[in-house]
Amino acid sequence: MSQPRAAQQAKLIAGLLFDDFQIQEHALLGLEQDFGALDFLTEPEPFTYTTYYEREMGTGLYRQTVAFLDLLSPEVLPDIKLLTNALEQKLALSEKKRRVNIDPGLLSEERLILATGKNYTHRIYLRSGIYADLTLIYKKGRYWPLPWTYPDYQTPRILHFFDVLRQKLIFQRTGRLPCKGVQGLRRKP
Repeated sequence: MSQPRAAQQAKLIAGLLFDDFQIQEHALLGLEQDFGALDFLTEPEPFTYTTYYEREMGTGLYRQTVAFLDLLSPEVLPDIKLLTNALEQKLALSEKKRRVNIDPGLLSEERLILATGKNYTHRIYLRSGIYADLTLIYKKGRYWPLPWTYPDYQTPRILHFFDVLRQKLIFQRTGRLPCKGVQGLRRKP
């Protein structure tokens, strides 16, 4: 019989879509106020994976991913999504015209789960209208996409970013430096 125990803390990440770098800056400052110091930030890159957001947000969108220093308990994922939704609305032109889209998630050693307000077959209801979307799983030394994983979460660049964050997460939780490859650095007599 399995014994229930508290879940390990995870690394908070957020994917941002935006078309205005002033709005991006306001979003990052708002996220920092809500969730603490940033510890990783990808370079903004053109978002060319879908036209889904163009009707609401226009063309020329950029994609950026941010990670936060403080580790969090998985139970807070719905609260995080509600806070990011509020930040999106604060920065919006109107109720139906966002200027930034913020997709928060929790990266653990085993997986990446994004928070969403949209139900679907592979999403698990958490509470307060928020679902958990299993986006990536870790096996055979790396994160792997699933059939429903968004295309921008499948690129080699973002997968590498998450692999690096995983090593940082392990260090933050255990104080151990990653061992992968360290033995190769030892000099042979």
